[in-house]
This record gives sequence, C-alpha cells and structure tokens, in this order.
Amino acid sequence: NMDSTLRYIHNDSDLSTNSSFSPEEERKSKVQDVVPQALLDQYLSMTDPSRAQTVDTEIAKHCAYSLPGVALTLGRQNWHCLKDTYETLASDMQWKVRRTLAFSIHELAVILGDQLTAGDLVPVFNGFLKDLDEVRIGVLKHLHDFLKLLHLDKRREYLYQLQEFLVTDNSRNWRFRAELAEQLILLLDLYSARDIYDYLRPIAFSLCADKVSSVRWISYKLVSEMVKKLYMASTSTFVVDLMNELVEKFCRCRKWSGRQTFVFICQTISEDDCLPMDQFA
Repeated sequence: NMDSTLRYIHNDSDLSTNSSFSPEEERKSKVQDVVPQALLDQYLSMTDPSRAQTVDTEIAKHCAYSLPGVALTLGRQNWHCLKDTYETLASDMQWKVRRTLAFSIHELAVILGDQLTAGDLVPVFNGFLKDLDEVRIGVLKHLHDFLKLLHLDKRREYLYQLQEFLVTDNSRNWRFRAELAEQLILLLDLYSARDIYDYLRPIAFSLCADKVSSVRWISYKLVSEMVKKLYMASTSTFVVDLMNELVEKFCRCRKWSGRQTFVFICQTISEDDCLPMDQFA
C-alpha cells in the first residue's frame, strides 16, 4: 500500500498546490518515506504563526536556517512536502527569516534542479530582489551562483534588473556596491559580448566613479576583466568601442580623479595581461 500511495503523491499533477484538496488529500501530499513522518510533521508545524507567537519568536528563523538541509535529506522528489512551508517562510513578517532564506536560495536551487528552481524558486528570488537591503544582500552575495543554474533566456531577464542594485536604502552602504562589483566580475562568464557591452558596461563605469575607494578598486578590476572578455570575443568592435569610451570618459575628464581612474584602469589591464601590448599601445 505504501508503494502505491507514494506513486500517487509523486505524480506530477499533484506537485502543484490545489486549493480543492480535502484535508485528507492535503495530509497525503506531505507524506514521504525518507524520515519518520512524525518528525517531518513536527518540523512543518514550526511555521504555524500561533506557535511562533506563543513558543519562540526565533523559531521561524531556525526553521528557515534548517530548510536546505531538510530538502537535501528528503530529496527533490519530496519537495512537495516542503513547498508550502518554504513559501510561508519567504513571506514571513520578520526580515531576519527572509534574509536567512535569501542567503541559502542558491544552495536550494542546486538541490532542486532547474525545473523546480524555475517554477518555485525564481518567483521567491524575484521577491527578495525588491526587499530590504538586509535581505537583498543575501541574493546579491550569491547572484552568480543562482543565475548560472538558470536557462540562458531566463538568465538574460535579470540583465535589466542589475542596475537596481546601485540603489540602496542607505547611500552609505558602500559594501553593497562593492559586492555588486565582485559579482559582476563573475557574471562576465555567463553573458555574451553584446550583453556585457550593453548592460554591464554602464554599471561598471558608474562604480568606477564611486565615492568610496574600496568600491573603485574592485571596479578597476571589473573593467579590466571586461576588456579581456570583449577582446577574446569574435566581434572585436566592442572592445575598441569600450577603450575609446575609457579614453573619452576618464582620460579626458576635467576632474583629476577621473584622469587618475584612467591610470589605475590602465595599470590593472597591463598587470593582468588583458590585452596584447600592441593593442594596449
């Protein structure tokens, strides 16, 4: 009987939440055979709002922290047991709970695979992108880790949103912009030369002019890696256009800080062998 029951609940049509489920069917949708069912039921009950208010206000945060481990233990075939709990935690009123999930969503994506990630995690990820800075930093720190797991067409949709990371709740939060520059260096491998030139280049130039020197230094590395990537691309016009813009925007800048930026970018390009010396000259 257990085998037939499991075949029933693992059927693809039952993976989606159906509001017409009876209580008995709802209970069956949470059944699995990996760990004792009572143990899983106890874990799932931790997200009950009344329990959080009367027992421990931190219980939802602990539940969120453990969720990737529970998902790994149960396996992706039993994700339907955790899906409702995950969505409940992702919309929790406490930002610390959402922040905990934001820091681990890339790990959960590896466990679930591309299909479940696209259907169940991407909407949550999109919500975190518009959340408080304390939550957004979680997805930003692992932006490359998450986006590399998505199909190319879905990944390209995020090119339009990268600019939004330049805006923070607190303008003094320079570490946010420094992390953005670090992630953009990694993201260069995920996008085409045209996408890099059209979408990542403006962000990189903006970061090169940041008020905080730590952000600028990482941005010089970003621009040099961008030059290297575009030079190696089959279409050479992008790298020529980029270098012309570097000269126009920084080398001929009226402010000394802009001209200094040009020197530092040249230094980084030279040290990292991003261009042949004749091309550099």
